[in-house]
Amino acid sequence: MRPDADLLAGVRVLDLTNVLAGPFAGYQLALMGADVIKVEVPGSGDLARNLGADPSLSKDGLGISFLAQNSAKRSITLDVKKAPGRAVFERLVREADVLLENFRPGVLERLGFPADVLRSLNPGLVYCAVSGFGQTGPMRGRPAYDQIIQGLSGMMSVTGTPDSAPTRTGFPIADTLGGYAAAFAISAALVKRARTGFGSNLDVSMLETAVAAMGWVVSDYLVAGRKPRAMGNENATSAPSGTFRTADGALNIAANRQEQYVELCAALGRPELVTDERFGTREARKQHRLELKAELEKTLEQHPATFWDELLASTGVPVAPVLTIEEALALDQLTGRDLIHTVPMPDGRDRELRVLGSSVHVDGRAVGPATRPPRLGEHTEEILTELGYTANEIAQLHSEGTT
Repeated sequence: MRPDADLLAGVRVLDLTNVLAGPFAGYQLALMGADVIKVEVPGSGDLARNLGADPSLSKDGLGISFLAQNSAKRSITLDVKKAPGRAVFERLVREADVLLENFRPGVLERLGFPADVLRSLNPGLVYCAVSGFGQTGPMRGRPAYDQIIQGLSGMMSVTGTPDSAPTRTGFPIADTLGGYAAAFAISAALVKRARTGFGSNLDVSMLETAVAAMGWVVSDYLVAGRKPRAMGNENATSAPSGTFRTADGALNIAANRQEQYVELCAALGRPELVTDERFGTREARKQHRLELKAELEKTLEQHPATFWDELLASTGVPVAPVLTIEEALALDQLTGRDLIHTVPMPDGRDRELRVLGSSVHVDGRAVGPATRPPRLGEHTEEILTELGYTANEIAQLHSEGTT
């Protein structure tokens, strides 16, 4: 099965990561055509193999959390704590273009592979370490999960209503952002290496990535000195811009420009709201946002969300209903662009596995995984053979419990 994108064809990535941020980064590289070798601990592998909403899959080492982020990768099991395992790992490093890991800072060093040793083995290696707080600083050694980063970054303080904040987002956004940042940095470092021949050491902090991703929320404080606060579904920069009640559900409207507001009032049959001094200008609307919201909902509650969506879609007013995950995945816009891809189950069971592909189309094509997620250690012999090990040497490594 060919990859749908070949932007990283010929690039070999050693993926030493677990659970989400690191595996997500590796998955993005695999989707773009890289040969991603997942290095896992014999007998257990990635912790995500045991995580997810289907206990039977988790029991078989095929947890949904693993299946979602590891298609198009190969798996080798390797105990790097043993001398033969370290020798294998050295060969892997020499043959690799990228090493991606998300251990706590210092773990790889204690295993005998600090950054300078990796660089001596392979001067062109792009070494990317993803961690909660980065490789330096007073918090570098602390454990971190998405929930911890969401709280420390300030994300939770501006999420929810004034009464419900601090509130966690409904998905692991800090992990995902960290993964995207790592994939982007690795791709940039590969461009540098192609130009200079030298690799890079990349230190990705999930905390810093989360703070950087908040954009104007942070800038409002840095530049204007305004402390951001939780505003529920309202947009602090504009009004009417938020979530509104209709006869049967919620509708998002973002009339951020004056002409959009005028067009919205006309479509709703409420032209008087344009000349009302409380709502006539952008700043006035922000000061009286709750009054404006109440006025608009008097009209919006007369019809269902789909009615208003269809009516306003033909105008210049940004609008859309608030959907469930199930409803979102059924959108013609997503199905028409092939975001969801189907691959076989790793263990051959009689069901198909649906996974998300890339959010980027390449040369007019949707990008999905070329192969299914691997079974634990499925490609161990194949990869060892590529490294030059003989059948007898491979059998010896197996018998010693190294692989």
